[in-house]
Amino acid sequence: MLTGMALADLYNLLLFFVQILILVPNSGATVSAIIVFGDSTVDTGNNNYVPTIAKSNFPPYGRDFPGGLPTGRFCNGRLPPDFLSELAGLKPIIPAYLDPAYSISDFATGVCFASAATGYDNATADILRVIPLWKEVEYFRDYKKRLTDYLGIEKANEILREAIYIVSIGSNDFIENYYSLQMRRSEFTLEQYQDFLLGISENFFNQIYQLGARKISLTGLSPVGCLPAERTGNFMDSFNCNEEYNNAALEFNRKAKIFVAKLNTELPGIRVVYAEIYDFVSEIITKPSEFGFEVADIGCCATGTFETGFLCNTDNPFTCPDADKYVFWDSIHPSERTNKIVSVYLFKYLQSFL
Repeated sequence: MLTGMALADLYNLLLFFVQILILVPNSGATVSAIIVFGDSTVDTGNNNYVPTIAKSNFPPYGRDFPGGLPTGRFCNGRLPPDFLSELAGLKPIIPAYLDPAYSISDFATGVCFASAATGYDNATADILRVIPLWKEVEYFRDYKKRLTDYLGIEKANEILREAIYIVSIGSNDFIENYYSLQMRRSEFTLEQYQDFLLGISENFFNQIYQLGARKISLTGLSPVGCLPAERTGNFMDSFNCNEEYNNAALEFNRKAKIFVAKLNTELPGIRVVYAEIYDFVSEIITKPSEFGFEVADIGCCATGTFETGFLCNTDNPFTCPDADKYVFWDSIHPSERTNKIVSVYLFKYLQSFL
């Protein structure tokens, strides 16, 4: 059996070989850009420019990011879109669309429209006044116009056609909206709410398809009941994972797979892959030592039990010195090292586009 460090070294070796393989000529397919929609799992800094408390543009966030910069990523370092872009042979950092430090020339090879704390449901975005999914689509529409003005219609359409679209969203609809605040529980059963979200998702996919998206990866939900914050709230069950939340995620994932298959038959020329991560992330959480981690039940930042966002700050004396030992950075979000391991795993789903 591989030791924890041996398995960690294996993942680094796999990352190296993946980077080598993408340099080998293939059938002619190329990746022109990485274009990102979603929530805090993939928001590279858009919430910095939104009047919300859902921000992370301050230390110790970003302490392991190049230059030690708190960019607005809910992490100590880089996020999956950054790693996936690098794995695809593009730049190692995906800029946020609302960041004025970047121009359309920067966005031409990768851009992020995601917003932390958002969801499929507009009501979820309203909780912390972040960017709703429909507004992410409007930013994408604006991006297409700017890209066309910059490169011309033929080149712009080529970039949009050959780009890989990363979509990672949905957890907040359940853990914030349906369960914590119970905003939708008076209107929907859990099954009805899942179907309601998938209806919104279908409209979203149709919209970005009409705008030129063809190669899309939809990331499934992870075991949200095992987030440190959810463990903390599950004190009646010895702070174990909240299996009710996990089961809701599993059922939503099952329906999402069916939905993806439906999209692939109904929209000509589209290629959507469903990126299943639930079991893999669950394995990291339940067997952390096999991946080189030491702690999986709490985060590195502050006490790691409930803090995220502004509660994760430099005034808290409990933040760990080495986030690489932790599966989670704060009580909700993975550490950079977890993001890297998960990204290498996720890249296998994107290889069908290469």
